[in-house]
Amino acid sequence: MSSTGNEKGIEALAEALRGRRVAVLTGAGVSTESGIPDYRSPDSLARARRPIQGPEFVRSAPLRRRYWARAMVGWEHFRLARPGRAHVALARLESHGVVSRVITQNVDRLHRAAGSQGVIELHGALAEVICLDCGGLEERDALQARMRALNTGWLDGPTPIAPDGDAELPDEMVARFQVPDCLACGGVLKPRVVFFGHNVERPIVEQAYATVDEADALLIAGTSLAVFSGYRFLVRAANRGIPIAIVNRGPVRGEERAMLKIEASTGETLAALESVLGTAA
Repeated sequence: MSSTGNEKGIEALAEALRGRRVAVLTGAGVSTESGIPDYRSPDSLARARRPIQGPEFVRSAPLRRRYWARAMVGWEHFRLARPGRAHVALARLESHGVVSRVITQNVDRLHRAAGSQGVIELHGALAEVICLDCGGLEERDALQARMRALNTGWLDGPTPIAPDGDAELPDEMVARFQVPDCLACGGVLKPRVVFFGHNVERPIVEQAYATVDEADALLIAGTSLAVFSGYRFLVRAANRGIPIAIVNRGPVRGEERAMLKIEASTGETLAALESVLGTAA
């Protein structure tokens, strides 16, 4: 069943989820209203930008220099992003006892900022940095301060960003950039996120599977499920035979297995859903 997100679609979505413990799987589409771009919307595809590849990041010092130079420019915009209507609605639905946990493919921490308590970050979070040598963690804001000290006068104000938190810069600027090392061991630093080409850690996958197994329904919002790391949870829910509902603009991998799909804004739709189910809770 497909709907364009009108009042009947909201009623059908509320009816599908009413009285059930709902696991939620979110993607970039819930954060676009907060000013964070995605990879697969028509506008993003038109830019034809290749995302960071994890194996290349690990082995290539020039690529790491380019990433950190651009990330320093993009971080302020990313850090200042605030939760949108979708984040707030899901946090409220959790407080009403409707949503059990949120499994997110996003690395922006906006679900936490909105007040969601049970958040599983499949792909990590840009707010933290990890050393590839010793495993030590550092807050991204602290690293930003160190990068400013090493690169006096470097541009790091609000600027257009990419989904992984970096921004476009000319090569001549990148060549001058000084990359900081790990404070503990002098090793190589990487944002604590799962780049393309790397796998989600098994304990996190198992925690997310358990969330789907304990739920009575799965709500998928703002993701095309083009990558397996998210798609597997739709498969898990379908194999369990629990209702699957989707809110997303554009095609979603496996959507034929859902009982309901609404093609509409995630913010508008989830806010409307919360107004219905929150009142009834």
